[in-house]
Order: sequence, then C-alpha cells, then structure tokens
Amino acid sequence: MNHILIALAIQACTWALTGSWLVGAAGGAWYFVGREYAQAEYRLIGMYGGLRANMPFLAPLRDRRAWNKKSMLDWVLPTVAVLLVWHLGTP
Repeated sequence: MNHILIALAIQACTWALTGSWLVGAAGGAWYFVGREYAQAEYRLIGMYGGLRANMPFLAPLRDRRAWNKKSMLDWVLPTVAVLLVWHLGTP
C-alpha cells in the first residue's frame, strides 16, 4: 500500500510541475520499476559469486530466481494505480 501512495504522490507532484498526468505516471511507475530491478540485482549477486561483475548482462531480466510474488507486486500495483489515475485524469 505504501508503494502505491508514494507512486501517486510522485505523480501528483510531477503533475503540479508539468501539468501532465502521463509524465507523472511515468515518474511514479519507473521509480518502482527501477527500485525493484536494483533489488533483483542484489538478490542475484550472491548467486553469481558475490560480485556484480560476474553477473551476465541484464541478468535480472533473464533469471527468474531474481523475482518472487512480492517483488512483482511491488512494481505492478503502483504502475496500475498511476495508469488508472492518468486514464481518469485525462479528458
């Protein structure tokens, strides 16, 4: 729930500055996409010998072990929330 509220706050602040709900939605969504991607990298580092340099290119996107239900929901739910606000906020 906190992730959704933070994403909506990012969207609202960005909308206040730019007047665009879509730009705000992108900011709110990509903040959590990037955050969860970084956490997926950290989970995989231990599986590849403890060094980031040992991981293959884009390993978190190719290795399913980096993701679990919670990590998927941590970026999907905020993304859906900001897209819904964008859809409702545009005429």
